[in-house]
Formats: sequence, C-alpha cells, structure tokens
Amino acid sequence: MTYSPLALLARGEARFTGDLPLPPGTLHAMVATSPQAHACFNGIDRSAALAEPGVVAVLTAADIPGTNDIGNLFRGEPLLAVEEVHCVGEPYALVVADSADAAWRGARELRADWQPLPAIFDARAAYAAGQLIQPPRTFALGDVDAAWASCTTVVSGRVELGSAEHVYMETQCALAIPRDDGGLKIHSATQSPSGVHKAVAAISGLPMHLIEVEVERLGGGFGGKEEQATPWACLAALAALRLRRPVRLQLDRPDDMRLTGKRHPYSADYRLGLDAQGNFLAYEATLYQNAGCTADLSTAILERSLFHATNAYRLPNVRVTAASCRTNLPSNTAFRGFGAPQAIFVLEAAIRRAARQLGITPESLQRQNLLHTGDAFPYGMTAADDRATACWDELSSHFDLAGRQQAIAQFNASGGPLRKGLTVVPVCFGISFAATLLNQAEALLHVYADGSVSITTGAVDMGQGVQHRIRRVVALTLGVDEARVHVASTSTRSVANVSPTAASTGADLNGEAARQAALRILAGLRPLAAELLACPPAAVVFAHDAATQADGRRIAWPELIVAAYARRVPLSALAHYATPGLHFDPSANQGRPFAYHVMGAALVEATVDVLRGTGRIDRVAVVHDVGLSLDPTLDRGQIEGAIVQGIGWMTSEEILYDENGRLLTDTLASYKIPDLYDAPAIDIRLRQDAGAAGLLGSKAVGEPPLIYGLGAYFALRAAMAAWRPLPDEVQQTPLTAERIFTQLHDL
Repeated sequence: MTYSPLALLARGEARFTGDLPLPPGTLHAMVATSPQAHACFNGIDRSAALAEPGVVAVLTAADIPGTNDIGNLFRGEPLLAVEEVHCVGEPYALVVADSADAAWRGARELRADWQPLPAIFDARAAYAAGQLIQPPRTFALGDVDAAWASCTTVVSGRVELGSAEHVYMETQCALAIPRDDGGLKIHSATQSPSGVHKAVAAISGLPMHLIEVEVERLGGGFGGKEEQATPWACLAALAALRLRRPVRLQLDRPDDMRLTGKRHPYSADYRLGLDAQGNFLAYEATLYQNAGCTADLSTAILERSLFHATNAYRLPNVRVTAASCRTNLPSNTAFRGFGAPQAIFVLEAAIRRAARQLGITPESLQRQNLLHTGDAFPYGMTAADDRATACWDELSSHFDLAGRQQAIAQFNASGGPLRKGLTVVPVCFGISFAATLLNQAEALLHVYADGSVSITTGAVDMGQGVQHRIRRVVALTLGVDEARVHVASTSTRSVANVSPTAASTGADLNGEAARQAALRILAGLRPLAAELLACPPAAVVFAHDAATQADGRRIAWPELIVAAYARRVPLSALAHYATPGLHFDPSANQGRPFAYHVMGAALVEATVDVLRGTGRIDRVAVVHDVGLSLDPTLDRGQIEGAIVQGIGWMTSEEILYDENGRLLTDTLASYKIPDLYDAPAIDIRLRQDAGAAGLLGSKAVGEPPLIYGLGAYFALRAAMAAWRPLPDEVQQTPLTAERIFTQLHDL
C-alpha cells in the first residue's frame, strides 16, 4: 500500500504518542496537584500513597538531579513546586506505579500541610497590585494626543474577552525510555521537540547529546502543545532517570482540562477617533492580559497582540499599551492566533461602536479605512500592496454584500421572532516568528540506492498537513513521483535546535530547508546526468521521475541513482534555512518582523430567535489570500476548521472558575465546543496570485482564518440589534445563549 501521511490519518492507521507499544517493564506516572490557588506548604505525607497497591515511588523536587526550572522565556517555572504553589492544579509531587490507575489513585492519596495565601484571578486586579510578568509595552505611531483635537467623532468602551480550551483529540502524553549509555529517549506529544530537549537536559543534568526527543505526529495541538507539553515529558523523564525503567505519563481529559493553560483572556479599554468624512484618525487601547501564574509564552503572545492591534486598517495615529498580568490561575499559553485575535476583536468592537454613533453601517467605515500600499504599521513595516482592499472588493462583488444587506433588512422588517444580522471581518496577519532567532530550520535528506527518498525536518504534523506539503515540495524539486518520498518523524538526533511548529511557519521554514536539501542533491546529480545524456548540465531537466534533455532522451531516476552511487556522488544532504530580511528591535519596537502578510475578508451571517435567546451562524463567505497554493484542498480544510474554532470561541466555549480558582468547566459535558450542527455553510474563494511570499510562492494558512470566526459575535449582535437597541459600552464574549437572552430581555 502506498505511503501517504494524509491517507494514514484518513484510514485511522496513524499512530500517535499514546498509541506507542510500551516496552517491557513500563511504569506509569501521575502528578499530585495543589488544591489551593495560592498557598505555602511545609511537608508532604507520602505514607497513604506508598501504601496504595502498585505504587512504586513518590518523587518531589528534591529528586530532581538538575535544575528545577523549565522556564523558556523567563526562569522561575518549577517542574515541581517547592514550599509554595500559585494555582489550583500546580504539581508538587509525582507518583509512579505499575499501572495508570494505581498512579492516579496514589496521587490523590498524597497530602500536604497547606497554608492558604491571598489569591488574584482578575487581570485588572493583578495590574493594580503590580503583579506583572514584565513591564507594560507600548506600540505607537504618529501623535495620538494631538490627533484627538481633529476628531469630530470619538467613541470609547471596554471589552472582556473570554478564554478557551484547546480540546486537542490527543491529551498530553509522553513516554521516556532509559538508554544503556545513561541517556534518555523521549517520545513526546509536543509542537516543540527542542523545547522539550532543552528542558529535559536542564532537569536531568544530562548533556543534550545524551537525550533524544522524537515526535511522530500529534492528535491536534492548536498551540496547547508548544510550551505545555514540556512539563509532562520532563516528569516522565525524571521518573525514568530515577527508576531506570520506561515511564509513560498520559492525562485523561478532565485532568488535561484542569491542569493545562488555555487561550489568554483579555480585558481592554479603547478609544477611537474619526474625522467628519469617517476616516480613522486616532486609536488608543490598553490591553490587560491574564497570563496565569507563570510567564510561559505570555509575553510573546502579548507582543503579537501589539503587532496586530491595527488589523487591516489605516490608522495614522496609534498608541496601544499592553500588560501581561500574573494571576493565580494555571498558566495560559499559546492558542491558534497567538494573541492577534484578542487585539483585533478590540478594534472591531470600537469600529462598530463608532458606526452605531454615526448611524451608518460598520461595513462602510471598514471599507473606507482599509490599508493601501505604503500605509504604515506601528512597528515600522509598511503595507506592501492593496490586497486588503482587493480581497474586500472581491468578497463584496462575488458574494453580493449589498444584496445580502438589503435582503436581511427586508427580512427583519417583516417582523416575527427571528432576526438576522450580517458583518464583515477583514484580516491582515503577519507571518514569521516575532522572535527573529526562531525563523530558521534544518532538513536532512537521503536518497537511497533504490531511488526512494527520506526527508527529516523539525516540522511536527498535528493535522495541518505540513508533512504532506514538505513531501510535495521535495518531490517537485527532485522531479520524482510523490510516492518515492517519505517524511520521517521529527527527531532531535536527526535535526537539532529546531523551532516550534507554530506561528503558521512550519511549512515555510521546514519546507524551504527541505527544498534546499533537495537542490543540493540535484547539484551533484546534474553533471552526472549531463554526462550520461551527452548534453550541457544546464539542459538537464528533472521531472516525471527522470532526468531528461531537449531531444527527449531520458534516464530514469532509479538508474540515475545507481549510477550516482557507483560514481561516489553524494546522496545525502543537510540544509539550513533562515528567513532573510527579518529584524526587530524590541527596545524601540521597530523593525521588519514579518516576511509577508496574509490578507482576506469574510462575510458572516447569523440568525437569532429573540424569544428563546438562541442564535446560529448561517453562513460564512470568505475570500482568502493564499499566494500560489501548494494544495487548495488542504488550504480550504484549514480555513474551514479555523472558522469553526473561532465561532466556538465567540459563541459557546466559556471557561468558568469558582471563587477559589477551581475550574468548573472541566469536562466536555460542561464545556461546549462546536459540533457538526453548529458549523455553518462555508463558501471559500482562494485568491491566488504571484508575489513575494512563502514556500514556492504559497502563503501560510493555519492561523489567519481564525480571525474570521470573530464575525460570529458581531453578526449575532447585529441580529439582536435589529430587534432592540443594545448597550455596547462593554462587549463580552462568548455570546452564549444565556447572554443573548439576558441582553435581549434586559435581565
């Protein structure tokens, strides 16, 4: 049967970390966690846990041979708590047993002497108390203070954006296996193999060359396994190192939901000023990010919020300040969009408040103020083209925006319990890691004697199809059939110092490194092929599984490889790629942090039953800028999934904690993700054109489309406003059925 990464998934044959066969003698581990949001503890009573049948050991921070710190951006993130805990669910001990059930039972038998301390759960309260991960940052452009005097309309308001659970299908999981050389091999469900690699080296005290981290694929990630897969791999590694036996740690769904971080909730204040013609003149916002109890990736996420605070709009005078606030909740983390959706929502809320005050449609303000070529972003880049306007206009004409507005107005005028609403959301999303050093990748390519090809990169496939894209790029570059190319699992032994598969850069970085490796192979094969075909090297074309020349003579790929081996031509290549032209000075908040921007626009329609308080998203129509798509079907799937995920965040997914910081929505019975019945009709037009972009002219498609899901909130609000005027001084998400009902009926 022909190998295909997508076919394995479709047939249900793909193997994930939790499916790996366990070596003989494998133990299982589970953490004991804090029941307090903030507390000191002096001692741990292990007696009941050790008396539990099957329990082999209880490990604490004292058993860590290296450094008890797995912080990435900042130090101060202990693997196991010592003397003080900072959230409900923080691990303070590890129970190891001969079965997962025994480890789970033993973990719940551990006791500590808890002495509660004051706790903070609200970002604004943390800001007022000076509890910050780092000092606030400000991105600015023009002179905001002077611009207010020229504004004829000024609106202000507040936004409260809720959190969201990742709900990846595969929960956090790791398997650590001791090696006979004293090292460790770790199978980890992580988006960041090198992040796990460095952290395990730190806690174990081992050099990195004695540690190997391997990742075959993930059963979903969405950012939740970029940084937060690390502690579970480290805990399994600690137990395996101490007990010299294989150890697996896998969370069940409720524990995964309780113990891991989520999308950052934001609270924000905004002020938007316009001139008499409706042009945006000034925008000011303050963003309060609820980081949770440790830094994790919060400051990087906050920076991305600042980068995207102006979305696809021309704003000549801007000042956006953002603060990462430390609270006593589990540390929040990366999530698809990485802080950009929160900042974009704030500006979209401000635009709609301005439109209401002016008595015009939001769409007229939006279209008038879209970016044009040369318009400046607050961080030093300028818009490279007019794609924002082009995407909007194509959406408007192809999907008949004016006609849909008229039809909805007529429907609402007819009366009855149903009301419809419409909104448009544009997108301008920068592609690259904001941290310049992460924009690099390596690829190792082997051509075997039979002509088959193996490629290893740092890219982790988590359902987004990155292996499929890399496979296609290598096949196109070598001119061979895709069936000849195998994308091997990611391993830190094969490719080192890899960047996380995140920020929609997986294909751009790793695919380009793979292409460069393939070009190195061709550089060695071309002179040989020219000799065999009796033509100049420049005349050789690699295509259709052969090397050919103009008169039609050809040598089949397998024959060429046999000849190459006989002539001692290199058939392996290691290539490194670093995105050119990137730079950013965080002290001045200026530079060129992105390789390019992805543009697009979405038309979202919704219906609300004003008596029942229920709402549904009827249709989403999208024009999305993909450059020269490598796989339109895959791109459409990514866009559809991102939209539905965004709709869920805006409408049904509500994270609730009690007054003591305990998660209430800790099962999929109490936390409502969108299902098939919630998914609207989605019409997608891929805008394909050439231009400086990513891999082979394509553009990233993983994160930007999630922004379209924000339209669910605004379309529902538009439908509600068609029945009765709604206060919009404060906008709060998600817009659940309960909130729809209470706002409609002023409860």
